[in-house]
Amino acid sequence: MDNERNIRRTTLPNGLTILTEKMGHIRSVAMGVWIRTGSRHETPEINGISHFVEHMVFKGTKSRSAQLIAREVDAIGGNLDAFTGKETVCFNIKVLDEHVPVALDILSDLVLNPVFSSDEISRERGVILEEIKMDEDNPDYLVHEIFTQNFWKDHPLGRPILGTRETVRRFERDTLFDFYGQRFHGGNMIFSAAGNIDHDAFVEQVTRRFESLPAGTPVTAQAPPRTAARIILRNKKALEQVQLCLGVPAPPIADETRYATLVLNTILGGGMSSRLFQTVREERGLAYSIYSDLNPYRDTGSLCVYAGTSADRAIQVVQLVMEQFRRLKTEPLPSDELRRAKDQLKGNLLLSLESSMSRMSNLARQQMYFDHFFGMQEILDRVESITEDQVMAMANQLFQPELVAVTLLGRLDGVKLTRSQLEC
Repeated sequence: MDNERNIRRTTLPNGLTILTEKMGHIRSVAMGVWIRTGSRHETPEINGISHFVEHMVFKGTKSRSAQLIAREVDAIGGNLDAFTGKETVCFNIKVLDEHVPVALDILSDLVLNPVFSSDEISRERGVILEEIKMDEDNPDYLVHEIFTQNFWKDHPLGRPILGTRETVRRFERDTLFDFYGQRFHGGNMIFSAAGNIDHDAFVEQVTRRFESLPAGTPVTAQAPPRTAARIILRNKKALEQVQLCLGVPAPPIADETRYATLVLNTILGGGMSSRLFQTVREERGLAYSIYSDLNPYRDTGSLCVYAGTSADRAIQVVQLVMEQFRRLKTEPLPSDELRRAKDQLKGNLLLSLESSMSRMSNLARQQMYFDHFFGMQEILDRVESITEDQVMAMANQLFQPELVAVTLLGRLDGVKLTRSQLEC
C-alpha cells in the first residue's frame, strides 16, 4: 500500500496480481495485461513467438472477429495497443473513465479467448515477415540489432524480438497454443490500471473474468548472460551514413547503483547539453544524431552510444567517445554539470509520469522487478543524493577498454578499427 500515490494491490488465488493507482484529477483510465516473460525466454527454434502471439491475439476471439474488436474500440474512442519486449509482453487500452467496463471486457476477451485460426496465422506470418524487412531497411534499428546479437552472443537476450524469417515461417497453430498455455496463466501475469478508477470495483470486474485462469508458476529466467566485447564491421553499400553503436555492460534494472548510472548516462549523452552532443555535434559538426542510452534487464544491462556519421569520420567519432569515457573516469565532475544532470533527470521523471498510460506501465514494472512501489519523492531523493565521486566510480567500473563492444554498419570503404583504438 502506498497512500501518497493511492496505489493498491490485490492478488487472486490463481496468482494474478491486480494493481491500481487512482489519479482523480484526470478523465482517462489506462489498463494493461502484462505477461512477465518476453523474447529472452524463448528457445532458439521458436524465436519470435512471443511477438507472433501478441499479434495473433488481436485476430479474433471466440466471440469477436478482428474487425469487431477494432470497431468496438473505435466506438468508445479508445486506444488499444500491445508490445513485446525482451522480458515482457503487454496488451493495453486507454479510454475515458465512463468506458472502463467495455474496455475491460474487450481487453480481457482478447487475452483470455484467442482462437489462433490457421487462416489468420498464415496471413499474419506475411505481415510479420514484412515487419522484419521494414526493420532491416531501417539502419538505426539494424545497427542496434547487429550490436545486440554480438554483445549477448549465443544467449536468448541477443536474439531479435521479431524472430527470423526461418522461425516465423515455422509457426503453426499447435506451436502457438502450446506457448500460450505455458505463459498466459495467473502466476505469470499482472493486470494494472491507472487513472480515475476505483480499486475494489475494478478488482471485482477483473476477478469475474480471470478467476478461472489456471494458476501456474512464474517462468524463471536462465543464467545471466555473459557479454562479448567484439568489433563488428558490417558493409552495407546502400547506406549514405555509417551507423555506429558502441557499448559496455551496465548494472541490472534493480541494482543499487542504478541512480549513479542514470546520472552518468545523462552527463555522457542524455540530451542536448550532454558531453557527446556538445563535442561531436555542436563543436565538431561530425553527426546530426548522437546519444547514449541505458538498456537494463533483470540480471544484466548495457550502456550504448549511438551515432550516424560519414565513413571518413567514423573512427574520429569513436575516438571522441573514448575521450569522453576517459574524462569521466579521471577528471573531477564540475558541480554545476552534476546539478544540471540531476535537474534534467528529475524533470524527465516527473514529466514521464503525467499520463495514465505511463503510470499504469510504471506500476507493472515496479511490481515485476522490485515488488515495491517507489513514491516519486523517494526516487527524486535518490537522484539528489548522488555525488561526484559516485559518478566517477561508476565511470571507472563501466568504461574498461577490454569491455567495449563496437558495431559499424555502412559503406565502410576500408575503415579499420582495432582494439588499441578503444583505449579509455
